[in-house]
Amino acid sequence: MRRAVFFDRDGTLNVESGFEFRNLAWMPGAIEAVRKVNDAGWLAIVITNQSGIGRGLYGEADMHAFHARMQAELAAAGARIDGFYFCPFHPEAAVERYRAADHPDRKPNPGMILRALSEFGIDPAGSLLIGDQDRDIVAAERAGVRGVLYRGGDLSEIIARELA
Repeated sequence: MRRAVFFDRDGTLNVESGFEFRNLAWMPGAIEAVRKVNDAGWLAIVITNQSGIGRGLYGEADMHAFHARMQAELAAAGARIDGFYFCPFHPEAAVERYRAADHPDRKPNPGMILRALSEFGIDPAGSLLIGDQDRDIVAAERAGVRGVLYRGGDLSEIIARELA
């Protein structure tokens, strides 16, 4: 089975500025962190709640374009994300098709992680998730993945420690 680092997106890989889908600013060391994961032979997977879609603030196409920009900037640095998983569902979504009281994909639920584990053949016990919110850690634990709470700083240094 394969190993993976699951990354929360906003506040972990990129600077969170509230329902971000236009301006990409990387957290310190984030690009290098993804490259270190790639170089170690692990998968790099993004797991992100995107309630801005459900709230009608932007569409799925906008989010996919944001992810494409992330991939382009990572590729220029010799890095890549192997998979993006997102949850547009929210209990108070303005867009009815995205309104769900407790969607299994919305962190702290583990649905996105469980799908990635299955689709990529990932070993949960040998993998980790890094995120900036308690809900990220809870989702990881519910999926049998070790969670690491990111409180800022150079993400590449944290990843180097965790992969060692």
